[in-house]
Amino acid sequence: MAFDNLGKLLAEKYPDRFAAWILGQPAGSVRVLKTELSIEPIRADSLVFLETQDRILHLEFQTRLPSQPPIEFRMLDYWVRLYRQYQVPIVQAVIVLLPPTAGTPIRDYFQVGQTQHRFQVVCLWEQDPTVLLNNPALLPLAPLAATTQPEVLLRRVAAQISQLESEQQRQELSIYTQIFAGLKFQQPLIRQIFREGIMRESVIYQEIWQEGRQEGRQEGRQEGRQEGEATLILRQLNRRFGRLAPDVEPAIRGLTIEQLEALAEALLDFDTCVDLEHWLEQLDR
Repeated sequence: MAFDNLGKLLAEKYPDRFAAWILGQPAGSVRVLKTELSIEPIRADSLVFLETQDRILHLEFQTRLPSQPPIEFRMLDYWVRLYRQYQVPIVQAVIVLLPPTAGTPIRDYFQVGQTQHRFQVVCLWEQDPTVLLNNPALLPLAPLAATTQPEVLLRRVAAQISQLESEQQRQELSIYTQIFAGLKFQQPLIRQIFREGIMRESVIYQEIWQEGRQEGRQEGRQEGRQEGEATLILRQLNRRFGRLAPDVEPAIRGLTIEQLEALAEALLDFDTCVDLEHWLEQLDR
């Protein structure tokens, strides 16, 4: 899912902030590990190695429960592979973005027979928004936090972002926040709030939310999501490979939402721009 990938991007960009949030204390020196684990290829969303404390923090982002295969089994599978490879204590946390449907259990353990494995579950809709609002790295998650006044909270998040000193950070976190906010809010409201704040003159914002391209509410939601995911993927590719060939960006912006989600998964395995070009060529066949 694109939202899970965005969570991974944030955790990799701000590993010390996410580690301090989950552990409840400063993490010290932090190093991001590769996400491919041994034996059969399998990728975890974010692995953060706490060098000073000689342990691994494994973060898993889950948009909604339940999942297939069950998240409980996946956490056990990840733990075994991680411990086999690093032989150090492992702290695991599943960050769930949206509440499940009524009656769906939220389990923090896996158990079959005598085998039991526990991990932490962080339900965003139960989190105190103040903690997220006071940490720029966590701001994009704040609209999904606990509140009796969702619109007021979204406005507070936009106001916090507008106060950041770095223009690049303001633009990036605004994009990330609007994407996450789309899980809970209608896009016209998101556009209105962020137009009133720092995104009024942002070229990036205008590329994502072009009002003139909407033809009805549903079409507008689809188009906004497509533009947002394309922009996020392009940012990831530019960070990994530098400046892309001139024809690559238009090709990616022309992909459907389903194709963009497939690319978001595939790019984790790309080593060079050639891999990306080959992947795009396959779409035309």
